[in-house]
Amino acid sequence: MSSVLAALRAALKGLFHPKMLALVIWPMLIASLTWGIAALFFWGSWLEALGSLLQASPAEQWIARGFLAVASHYLMIFVLVMLLVPAIYVTALIITAVFAMPLMVNHVAATRFPLLECKQGGSVAGSVANAFIAIAIYALLWVVSLPLWLFSAFALILPLLWMAYLNQRLFRYDALAEHASREEFVQIMAHATGRLYLLGILLGLLQFVPILNFFSPIYIGLAFIHFCLGELQQLRQTPPNPATA
Repeated sequence: MSSVLAALRAALKGLFHPKMLALVIWPMLIASLTWGIAALFFWGSWLEALGSLLQASPAEQWIARGFLAVASHYLMIFVLVMLLVPAIYVTALIITAVFAMPLMVNHVAATRFPLLECKQGGSVAGSVANAFIAIAIYALLWVVSLPLWLFSAFALILPLLWMAYLNQRLFRYDALAEHASREEFVQIMAHATGRLYLLGILLGLLQFVPILNFFSPIYIGLAFIHFCLGELQQLRQTPPNPATA
């Protein structure tokens, strides 16, 4: 727990460095503009497709009765917005992971871990594959669970759990790719997975905070970099166990 809190504190401090402040607004701004332009052209088509899915589902007969029959159009708009908001947020995270993380890793390594040797255990192809897997699993979990959290108490729990998964899966690889060997990456995942998920959950709360969520992707990336490079440094400073040598 202490290493998680230390990473959050270090990321908050590092966020106000001029190099990081220069990156802060761009991921969410680009993501918002991208989805805003898409909505401008495809909003009607999205509503029509959502209506078709609703008519083909068992919920259609239930919604077609009483007050919900009148409110069904507004319900579909609500569902579409609920799909669009996390899409913007996730797109910002992807932009951060793909374009900003290399700059952020170099900055944190130079300022906080200058003696950490680069073993180049990751690759561009590995980063792309990791991002694709993370997004695919997150999207599947999100879509499959949508009926549960729209109409139950899961509305507050499931999005946070899925975001915790996405955060740690999307950023852990890029945080370690340049400095850790493949063997070191496996070792860190073996003993730090629980704390990575905890860090992902705590950072996932930012998606529910208006205004702060606009600036959060860079902070999330910084937190995972500080945590992962800290774990790598500790791993290298720990003497090998004679029993496993």
